[in-house]
Amino acid sequence: MNDAASSPFSTPIFRRVWIASLLSNFGSLIQSVGAAWLMTSIATSADMVALVQTATALPILLWSLVGGALADGFDRRKIMLAAQAFMLLVSLLLAVCAWLGFMTPWLLLMFTFLIGCGAAFNAPAWQASVGDMVPRPQLAHAVALNSMGFNIARSVGPAIGGVIVAAAGAAAAFVINAASYLGLLVVLARWHRPPTPQLLPRETLGVAIGAGIRYVAMSPNIRNVLLRGFVFGVGASSLAALLPLVARDVLAGGPLTFGALLGGFGIGAVCGALGSSHLRRRLSTEVIVRTASIAFAVPVVVVALSRSLYLSLLVLPIAGAAWVLALATFNVAVQMSAPRWVVARALSLYQMFTFAGIALGSWLWGLLAHDSSIGVALLTASAVLLASLLLGTRHALEETDALNLDLLQRWKEPETTVPVEPRTGPVVITIQYVIAEDDVIEFLRAMADRRRIRRRDGAKDWKLLRDLADPQIWVERYSTPTWLDYVRHNHRLTHEDAAIPQRLRDLHRGPAPPVVRRMIERQTDTLPGGQPTGTADLAEPLTDPTRAS
Repeated sequence: MNDAASSPFSTPIFRRVWIASLLSNFGSLIQSVGAAWLMTSIATSADMVALVQTATALPILLWSLVGGALADGFDRRKIMLAAQAFMLLVSLLLAVCAWLGFMTPWLLLMFTFLIGCGAAFNAPAWQASVGDMVPRPQLAHAVALNSMGFNIARSVGPAIGGVIVAAAGAAAAFVINAASYLGLLVVLARWHRPPTPQLLPRETLGVAIGAGIRYVAMSPNIRNVLLRGFVFGVGASSLAALLPLVARDVLAGGPLTFGALLGGFGIGAVCGALGSSHLRRRLSTEVIVRTASIAFAVPVVVVALSRSLYLSLLVLPIAGAAWVLALATFNVAVQMSAPRWVVARALSLYQMFTFAGIALGSWLWGLLAHDSSIGVALLTASAVLLASLLLGTRHALEETDALNLDLLQRWKEPETTVPVEPRTGPVVITIQYVIAEDDVIEFLRAMADRRRIRRRDGAKDWKLLRDLADPQIWVERYSTPTWLDYVRHNHRLTHEDAAIPQRLRDLHRGPAPPVVRRMIERQTDTLPGGQPTGTADLAEPLTDPTRAS
C-alpha cells in the first residue's frame, strides 16, 4: 500500500463509506450463504440451486443501465440512499417469510431477484462516486480497495454465515443482512456532497441511456472490456454457481463446509486486492487479465477432480485472487476510459455484460451439472476460460493511466444573428478545410478519429465531402437535432480528444482557422403568414461564416 498521504483512506468520506460498505458486504455474504443453503433444503434439482446465482446477477442485466443513467443525471448519494433503503425492506420481508416457514424455491428466487434489483441501482452510483471522492491518481487504488473490502467480507462472511445457518437457520442470516444496511444508510445520510453545477438542462432518461450506449459503442477500449468481462463472467461463474453442490454432493459436507470453501476463495481475493496496485505498476492490463484467466481455470480443474476438502481449500485462494484481479482490472479500465459525465453509464454497461455472462454461465453450468455431472460442468467452464485467452490477440486491453479525460471547457456558445432557443433545430454544421494533396492520407486518418468522436458525443449524419472543382477543399458536415444538442455536443470534448482537431488545424492550408458555418433547417411549405410556397426545405445560416474550429 502507498503511504497514508497518498492513500484513498486519507479522504474521510471514502474511508467512512468503505467501512460501512464492508459491514454491508458481510451481511450480503451471510445472506447469500443462507439463500444458497436454504435452496438446497427446499429444492431437489441442481439447476434450481444454480438459479440463486442467476437471480442475483439477472437484475444487473435488466436495470444497471437505467441506474447508470440516473447516477449520471441526478445526485448519486440520494440514489444510493434509495437503493439501500429498498434492499433493507426486501431483506426484512425475506426474513419474515423464512421465519414463518412460508418459503418456496420460487419465492426465494423472487426475493433474491429484488435484492439484486436494489444492487443494480446502487452499484453504478457507488462506483461512479469513487471518482468524486478521490483524485484521479488514486482512482485505481480506490477501486482495488473496494474489491478488497468486498473480499475481506467474502473471506470471513461465508464462514460466519455457515455457522449462523447451522446454529439458527437461514432466517437469522436474512435478519443480519437487513441490519447490515443501517450503517451505510447513516453514513450516506450524513455525507454533505458538494453540489455539482448543472450547466445544461438534464437529459431525459431515454436520451441519457442512448447517449451512454452510443459513447460505449464508439469507444474501442471500453468495447473490448465489455467483451472480455462477458466471457470471463461465463467461465468464472461456475464456482459461485456450483460450490454449494460441491460442498453437499462431492465433499459430503454441510453449511460449514460450504462456508469454509467460500472463505478460502475470499482469502485469496483479499490477497489479490492487496497486490493489485503492485501488479498494475509492473504488468500491463492485458497481461493481468490473461494471467487471471489462467489462474482461475487451473483451480476449477482441481476442484472438479478433487474429493478432498483440504485440496480444494488449498487451490480456491488462487481462484479468489484471480477473480478480484480480473474484475478490478476491468472496472479500472472502464473508469479510466470514460469522462465523468458518462462514467456511471459506462460502468453500468460493463456490469451488464459481466453479469450477463455470470447469469448465463450459472444457468448453463447448472443445466450441465444436472444432465451430466458437477465435474463435467466445472471442466467445461475451465476450458471456456482458457479459450478466452485467444480474445486477447484481437481485443487486447489498452493502457489508460495516461489519458486525460477531463472536459476541455474551452468552447463558448456563439452568438447568432438568427434567434435560437434550446429546442431550435435541426442544426447543420459545416467546417471547410484546405488540404494539400500530399497531406490527404494523414487528413483522412485524422478524420476517421474525428468521425468516431463526433458520433460518440452525439453528432448525427456525419459526412466528409470533397469539392469537385477544387480538390483541395474538404467539408466536414454533421447535424444535431436541436441547438441544445449542439451545445451539449461541444461541451463533451475532453483534453484527450483535443489532439484530433489540433491535427486537423495543422494540416489546414487555408486561412486559419478553418471556416465554420452553423445553419438551421427551415420548412418552406408555408411563409410566415401561412401562404403556401410549394418549395422544398432550405438551410438558413444562423450567423455569418465564422473562422473557428
